[in-house]
Amino acid sequence: MSFVLVHGAGMGASCWDRLVPLLNAPAVAVDLPGRGTRADTDLRTVTLDDCAAAIVADVEAADLTDIVLVAHSFGGVSVPRVMAILQDRVKHVVFLSAVVPPDGTKVIDQIDPGVRDLVEASIVDGLYGQSAEGARAMLCNDMDAEQSSWTIDQVIDDSGALLTETVDLSGLQTKVPRTYVRLTNDVCYPPQLQENSAAIVCTQSVPGDVVFMDSGHMAMVTIPDQVAALLNSL
Repeated sequence: MSFVLVHGAGMGASCWDRLVPLLNAPAVAVDLPGRGTRADTDLRTVTLDDCAAAIVADVEAADLTDIVLVAHSFGGVSVPRVMAILQDRVKHVVFLSAVVPPDGTKVIDQIDPGVRDLVEASIVDGLYGQSAEGARAMLCNDMDAEQSSWTIDQVIDDSGALLTETVDLSGLQTKVPRTYVRLTNDVCYPPQLQENSAAIVCTQSVPGDVVFMDSGHMAMVTIPDQVAALLNSL
């Protein structure tokens, strides 16, 4: 078994650093274009297809099979684009409080109205940036001081265009087992929106499991042991 971890908006692969040591198999944390190992890409040019290509490239470079593929937050719009391509390599997909809006819509249209105002105000010159105060409010509501400081240090700019690009969820029709993890104390992607996304991920035609965890949005920071236990059990 192996793990492939896909981060959300305003983050890079480093957001998984506290989870990876707890996993019982090799793990690849993907840097989507414009950050980390792919920082040479201009964020303002990045598309969702570019994000999907980065995931596939890392999987093929490491020649991974029997993969548990994990999508956190905004990773929920990138991972469906690779599910058909990687279906022979993937054993399970986990959506961790993942943003999965209706097919053919835009992420910005599905964000909670209060959060949407903050997001739109944070897009300048094609870049989506979060202030330390905004990140603390959205991501750190259940964290202690050390966890909050560490998490805020991980926050980076992202592509504003990704929020307004039309999503393609056709890969969800791939018959790959899946689990949606709903985080009960998440103020960044609130419970009702998680419920809507879980219903899109787990359907009658392609059923899946829904698991609840008591955490805010960054469960890989606040409860990494519980997240690892779930992933290791798949």
